[in-house]
Amino acid sequence: MTTLTGLQGKVALVTGGSRGIGAAVSRHLVSLGCRVVIAYRSDHEAADRLAVELAGDSGACTAVQADVADPEAVTALMARAVEVFGGLDILVNCAALGHYRALGKMDAAFIRSILDTNVMGTVLMTEAALPHLPSPGGRIINFASALAYRPIPTSSVYSASKAAVVTLTHAFAKELGPRGITVNAVAPGVIETDMTTKIIEERGEQIIAMTPLARIGQPGDIAGIVGFLASTEAGWVTGRTIIADGGVT
Repeated sequence: MTTLTGLQGKVALVTGGSRGIGAAVSRHLVSLGCRVVIAYRSDHEAADRLAVELAGDSGACTAVQADVADPEAVTALMARAVEVFGGLDILVNCAALGHYRALGKMDAAFIRSILDTNVMGTVLMTEAALPHLPSPGGRIINFASALAYRPIPTSSVYSASKAAVVTLTHAFAKELGPRGITVNAVAPGVIETDMTTKIIEERGEQIIAMTPLARIGQPGDIAGIVGFLASTEAGWVTGRTIIADGGVT
């Protein structure tokens, strides 16, 4: 059996890592031998519960509260991650806001909240990670969305924010390539989590009907891609966004 290499003992920081896809990514990276810092914004109980579960006897996981749209919080988060595990090898920018509103019903606060978290948060976290990532060998993995390529009504600002992540990923990869640091992104379609319950209830049959693989995606489908992008095997892949939506796009 072939297994991914280069991850044993590596330190990964996963923003939005306490629930949904982020939690699946945190679990998967720990299973591959990583030590993981789960960054979360508000759900203290969920984050601590997952961190205790994943830490086990080895202490391979810890949770740290931070809002990625707050520059001071980002600085404190990175300092804490490096303090706990002695460095950083992998950054996973998974934290995001996914609110939808129709055109004509959006205000500045709504727009700013999405762009601050999804776009500025990705930039701030990347900036903070750069002094600590190994050169060569560092890994940055961002989260875009299939909606960056096929937006739906009411998703305009969210879709635009994720299109920005696609562009940032490509641009950052060109800047960091000479340092041997890869930058890639994953763009999921609808994935079954607590955050998509309503969407699946309302449109689940329609989503399955339009999906060549004829099912709803699961968090593990995405976590496996992140594991690959973080591994030695993905060392020649950079600047790419992998669309993972069962073939819809």
